[in-house]
Amino acid sequence: MVIAPAPQPAAVRASARDRVLHTITEHGPVSAAQLGELLGLTSTAVRRHLDHLTEGGFIEEHEATAHRRGRGRPARSYVVTPAGHRALGSDYDHLAGQAVRFLAETAGPAAVDAFAQRRAAELESRYAGRLDASGDGTDARAQALVDALTADGFSASARAVGQPGAPTQLTGIQLCQGHCPVQDVAEEFPQLCDAETEAFSRLLGVHVQRLATLAHGDHVCTTFIPTPTVPHKERSTR
Repeated sequence: MVIAPAPQPAAVRASARDRVLHTITEHGPVSAAQLGELLGLTSTAVRRHLDHLTEGGFIEEHEATAHRRGRGRPARSYVVTPAGHRALGSDYDHLAGQAVRFLAETAGPAAVDAFAQRRAAELESRYAGRLDASGDGTDARAQALVDALTADGFSASARAVGQPGAPTQLTGIQLCQGHCPVQDVAEEFPQLCDAETEAFSRLLGVHVQRLATLAHGDHVCTTFIPTPTVPHKERSTR
């Protein structure tokens, strides 16, 4: 008589899946067989976790570029996607929340405002050289800001848009940040978002408008950067 294993609680399954994800991060590209050996899991269990992680967009098959010797198709190997890296997270956001909350309780709201301004000023200082090297054009400076934000883990992008409800001559750039390392802290302390927006305005040399934030429950942080264009006949010739 074969006794079927008892169903595992959801928490146990989730924990094992996290171990698989962490192991792929450390050892990837890695095959299912290698994962089984590293984690001491059965091939069935590994495949189940791989299927769930793939469906969730946390991992993907690795496309091997190097020539492989031997017969037959090489075993599938897996790597972590950007979404998987974000899902791994860390305790930084929790620790930052505790620190800012302590600051607010012991020194008051003004201290939180000062901290937000200091953080934004440091970001501005680090980014200024990159934006200045891109030139004076708003488009080029916006792209340089995107590159700097992405390097800092904000998953930024930009595209040309027209501002809804605005005159036709007012166009702009929509700057999107798909990830925020301090999202939970900013939800409790919006001063962080406000100070960051002000820093963007100074870096770009135009008044930008924050339209949406992850901290407020939106799926992305969106900032409108105006790039007004004036018809040729209206330009001053003085």
